[in-house]
Amino acid sequence: MAITLKDVAERAGVSRAAVSRSFTDGASVSAKTRAKVESAAAELGYSPNILARSLTTRKTQLVGLVSNNFHNPVFLQIFDLFTRGLQEQGLRPLLVNLSDETDPARSVQLLRQYSVDGVIVASSHLPVGFARAFRDAGLPVVHAFGRATLSPTVHVVGIDNFEAGAMAAETLIARGYGRIGFMGGPEQASTTQDRLAGFVAAAKAKAVTPLVSFAGAYSFEAGRAEMARLLRSASAEAYFCGDDVLSIGALSAAQDAGLVVPTDLGIIGLNDMAMACWANIALTTIHQPFEDIVRASIDLIISSFADPGAIPEARLFPCHIVERRTLRPML
Repeated sequence: MAITLKDVAERAGVSRAAVSRSFTDGASVSAKTRAKVESAAAELGYSPNILARSLTTRKTQLVGLVSNNFHNPVFLQIFDLFTRGLQEQGLRPLLVNLSDETDPARSVQLLRQYSVDGVIVASSHLPVGFARAFRDAGLPVVHAFGRATLSPTVHVVGIDNFEAGAMAAETLIARGYGRIGFMGGPEQASTTQDRLAGFVAAAKAKAVTPLVSFAGAYSFEAGRAEMARLLRSASAEAYFCGDDVLSIGALSAAQDAGLVVPTDLGIIGLNDMAMACWANIALTTIHQPFEDIVRASIDLIISSFADPGAIPEARLFPCHIVERRTLRPML
């Protein structure tokens, strides 16, 4: 039979209320009583029932972790960081797949059914309306990898995608590429729009007019299909693919076309996902600091529990180039 709180109380020689307080963060209980309770619990193999406790505290310690791009393997890396980071803080992630979801109200209803204490929207191209819908429902929310503005309506953590796009263009031009191209993800995605704007602005500052195209999704298949299409026409000498998984698809298409990278075609990605450093890929890319973004997102959701009325802020982290083998050397 399962060991109960009553069993622990009897073994420790204290009241059931004392046992309950001993396992409740911030509750008033003496060090001596806590030690007796912990010793009795260890002897009996007792663990507190968090779900039962939530009925009293009205706190489930559940954090909804929602995204809509499960086709992109980079999110496996991101979810690993999020789930481990939340668990280290005594929180429990509830992973929700919003692929093909267009109605924020349905997402809010879903997470309210689980009585989550807060929500982290982990997506680079869900519209800001999704995060706002959680806020309007009274749930603390952080939009990780979201679009930063001067006056954010929810906490946003990520990178400056305009600056990342500019960095890519400047890097290609510095390598001596004359005809450069931008191959983004879905055209309507804010990440695509911002990276394109930065790329075009930096190119035009050097009197270069880039070619522009878009893949249908942030996926290997979409990147491969779009690069195959580009190579059948007048393509550029080098491309900034607005995401590593697009870049890897583009590399596959280039190899199928008999091109040698970077001799015949240069490619630079963005993210620095784990796969990018594999020896058969060796993608030159822009490093996005996932660890910093995840840590800041968790810090903000925890601070929102204590101060739900805090003014929303945007935390942006710098990127840098990771040199591998898909661009020719600097001139």
